Amino acid sequence: MSDPLPPRAIAPHPEREDKRGFLQKLAEFIHPGPDSADELIQSLAEAEDNHIINAESRLMLEGVIRMADMTAGDVMVAAPRMDLLNIEDPFDQLMNHVIETAHSRFPVFEGETENIIGILLAKDLLKLQRSEELTIRALLRPAVFVPESKGLNDLLRQFKNNRNHLAIVIDEFGRTAGLITIEDVLEQIVGEIEDEFDIADDQGDILAMPDQSFRISGDASLGRVSEAFGVDLASAREDHDAPDFDTLGGLISHEMGHVPRRGEKYVLAGLQFVVLHTRAGAVRWFKVSPLSIDKSSKMST
Repeated sequence: MSDPLPPRAIAPHPEREDKRGFLQKLAEFIHPGPDSADELIQSLAEAEDNHIINAESRLMLEGVIRMADMTAGDVMVAAPRMDLLNIEDPFDQLMNHVIETAHSRFPVFEGETENIIGILLAKDLLKLQRSEELTIRALLRPAVFVPESKGLNDLLRQFKNNRNHLAIVIDEFGRTAGLITIEDVLEQIVGEIEDEFDIADDQGDILAMPDQSFRISGDASLGRVSEAFGVDLASAREDHDAPDFDTLGGLISHEMGHVPRRGEKYVLAGLQFVVLHTRAGAVRWFKVSPLSIDKSSKMST
């Protein structure tokens, strides 16, 4: 009897499912590997072009790579734009400020703004209404302080291990430079994160608020906003030779000379625009109020 024939290599069926994992396919594509972060990012772009990864995965991976060289000082909310609570303020004033700014956590100071004594969760204010024995001071949680040079990778690990979501950033002289949240860090990877205070797109682009201000979509047309406030935003801009803009967000960004960050303010045509939310390099929501109303507002500057 003759020996059995040696087994033949069976070519993969063209319709057979590719069982290689995502990381295996990516590793095979970039082998032997880039020599720098920039080359790695370029390899990711090529991987997307070759349909090895999708656009969302590429952006997240790029965010992880870029974040390795970033510090708390790079993404913090600068001290002048921090929303703080004064522990000496009455409960009603604190509650109004919390509602207007729509944050979930607030640094609390005593005496001067540099003297931050703790962090107050907005939801904890409700406990004061149920118990007269409680005080703001009793509800405070310890404040975490980090230097501006703190790497985002290390900070994210610290947030995770300590279960903190906010840290006060200090400069080399020990002064308050700003604040940073876990959301600020994660947004470097996944992009802007909407929270429970964001408004759904189907609720309209101009919304009246209880304090006589308005919440307006960055995509709202200039004509619609101008008509609502009885002004001419297009004619009020400083650079009359600039190109025409269709949306409020486009006009304000051009006038400011950069993509505004949350908390930044701009005055145009007698209106004050406060950036409430940005996403993908554009302003999504403004808080808008006539200057005569804004001066009596309790918003911090």
